[in-house]
This record gives sequence, C-alpha cells and structure tokens, in this order.
Amino acid sequence: MSVTAPQGFTAAGIAAGIKPSGQPDLALVVNQGPRLAAAGVFTSNRVKAAPVLWSEQVLKGGQVSAVVLNSGGANACTGPRGFQDTHATAERAAEALGHNAGEIAVASTGLIGELLPMDKLLPGVDTAVAALSEHGGEKAALAIKTTDTVHKTAVAQRDGWSVGGMAKGAGMLAPGLATMLVVLTTDADLDSGALDRALRAATRVTFDRVDSDGCMSTNDTVLLLASGASGTTPVEDEFTAAVREVCADLARQLIGDAEGASKDIRIEVVNAASEDEAVTVGRVIARNNLLKCAVHGEDPNWGRVLSAIGTTDAAFEPDRLNVAINGVWVCKNGSVGEDRTLVDMRYREVVITADLAAGDASAEIWTSDLTADYVHENSAYSS
Repeated sequence: MSVTAPQGFTAAGIAAGIKPSGQPDLALVVNQGPRLAAAGVFTSNRVKAAPVLWSEQVLKGGQVSAVVLNSGGANACTGPRGFQDTHATAERAAEALGHNAGEIAVASTGLIGELLPMDKLLPGVDTAVAALSEHGGEKAALAIKTTDTVHKTAVAQRDGWSVGGMAKGAGMLAPGLATMLVVLTTDADLDSGALDRALRAATRVTFDRVDSDGCMSTNDTVLLLASGASGTTPVEDEFTAAVREVCADLARQLIGDAEGASKDIRIEVVNAASEDEAVTVGRVIARNNLLKCAVHGEDPNWGRVLSAIGTTDAAFEPDRLNVAINGVWVCKNGSVGEDRTLVDMRYREVVITADLAAGDASAEIWTSDLTADYVHENSAYSS
C-alpha cells in the first residue's frame, strides 16, 4: 500500500489533465496525525525548481500535513510566476483540506522551462481531496510517473509500526539524489529532529549513490512524514534502519527502471583509504561512458575501469589495483588477471569490484549501461 501502509495517512492519484496523454498526473498524500512531524532533503543543484524552494521553506517549520505532487511539468526555471503557482497549489490544497498552507509541501516533475496549466491543476487538487483514501497509495505512485515504465513503492514492517514509501525516477539519476520525487511515511511517534537524522543517514547511502547518467535534476525531493498514529516510539537506530531499508528498495527500483537501460551495474569499491574516496572512485567509474557502452555490449573491458580510477585523487598505487567483473578477477596488481572470457555478462545485473589496496573502507554505487534507447528517449524528450 505504499505511503498508506503506515497508520494515519490517506492518499489519492488522479488525472487532472496536466499530461496531454490523459494519464494520471496529480497525487496527494495527507498526514492525519496526531503528529505532523516531517523532514526533507532536496537537490543540491543551484538551479532549483519553484516547488523545491517552497518546500524547503515549509520544512523549516518541521511540520507537513500534506504533499501535493504533479507530473507532466517540472515548474523549474519559470521565474516568479512559477513560485506563485506553487504557492497557489499549496493554498488550494489548504483550503480544500482545512489545513495551513505553510504546512503543505509541493513537488513537481516533468519538462523544465514550461509553466504548469493551473486551470487544470487547481481543480485537480479538489478532485484529489475528494478521492483521498487509506488505500490510495498505489494510485498516488502511478500519478507521479514521467518516463518511468513502472510505479515504485516499498514498505518496511516492524513490531507495531512501519515505514512506507513511493518514488518516481528514471532519468537524470545522479547526486544530489536523482531526478526523483519520494514520499516516505511512518506511523512511528518521532519528532522532526529524529526524522531528519534518519532521513539524511538513509539517503546518504541509498539515493545519493544512484548514478545512472551523471545528470543532476532541479527538482529532487525526498520527504519523510510521521503521523505518530501507532503510539510507538522506536529506538532511533532501529527507525533509521527501517528508513534505510525502504530507501534502498526504492533506489534499486530507480536504477532498474533507468531510461533505456539493459544492464544494472553495481560498482563495489573496496579497500579504499576512506569512504569518501571509495565513493569518489565509484562515481567516476559509474560515469565512464566508454565503460557503460562496453557493459551494454557485454564486453568485460577492465582497462576502462582502471583508466577511470586513474583520473581521481584517491590514494592507490597503480600496480596494486585489482578489478573483478561478475566475480572474475580480470585485473590483478594493475595488469592482466584471470581470462576475461570467463566473465558471464548475459544477465541484467553486472557487478564491478574495484580493489584499491589502500585501506579498509568501501562504498557501493549503482549505475546502468549506455544504450541507443537512452539516446533516442532523451533526444526526443520535449518533442
């Protein structure tokens, strides 16, 4: 049931007419309390969409009673008019719900540089309010899709409380976060400070390590809402683990639905001098287009891994580097290792392990291959 799995939440997903296709394009998630605690993380892009700027202000108060999300338009790079439209969206939802607009977050996704059709969006908010249901999580997840081929949901059940979530994202998958909208909900009874700590700890090792195409979005938004409806206050470490479980599940679904991808690539960097250096190396491997093309062609070209590592300032000695592809150590001590013809790359998941032999830190980055379908989809995205 996605975001409506935890107690105290209702949701809806409707077709407001924002998308010319007539597909669902407006979602609403409402926290019925008794607690309205919330936390959020957003894109680190300096060019931020109007709903990101609005929601960042809302989150400063630590309370969110509802989230309005639309697909079919990003409302990014739309100037003062775009911010006014976001404000109007929150006001309309507040009026329909009897809430305070200052506690309503807004998120948008779609094409950058176009104003939203407010004559359709605002009436759609009223329709979504009327459609709210404690079973509406799946419809809400469907309504936030853009180039996604499937909707993405996840739930982590615990003793007496739970965490639920929905996400959208298929392209521009790179830190900060991914081109994604994510709403996480919990019926645990926690304040905004605890939510913020848990969310940042979870996103740091999940969404922030999905790096499909190296492109950063203007609209990335991840929200965590707590209703407190279970009456249970879990130990913070246990709660963080549950949030991380849901985020990891959703992040894996994002990379599995990356635009045009035929391979999901898990990059393991091991024996690094520090975790930060392991992440740096993982990212540069993930963003190497030559390697991504080789993986698409099922070519275990380990030389492209080494050349990528060599562009970083991470600590390593070139003649101590080791690389495995799907468990076959094709490179040992910076030179030829096991027979590369032993590598089986027929299946969807490909695992690349880079051993820096410089310490005991590690990190994992997910990426995808580079295909003609990706090029086609993004060359025709706005036409």
